[in-house]
Amino acid sequence: MEDRFKITGEYIEMNKLLKASGLCDTGGMAKAVIEEGLVEVDGSVEMRVRRKIRPGQQVAFQGHVIHVE
Repeated sequence: MEDRFKITGEYIEMNKLLKASGLCDTGGMAKAVIEEGLVEVDGSVEMRVRRKIRPGQQVAFQGHVIHVE
């Protein structure tokens, strides 16, 4: 499933994106799945919880792909 997520600033931290998009119920859950290596950014596994995600990037988790605008 693919979704679009529009941010208002220059970037959003990856853990906040997962929570705001509804893919994770809590910030703690987002942190845990990132640290377990279950999240990809632009096709590569990303383990930095506060990775800055900017418009044009894609974040994938559990079959969902978020296109950040």
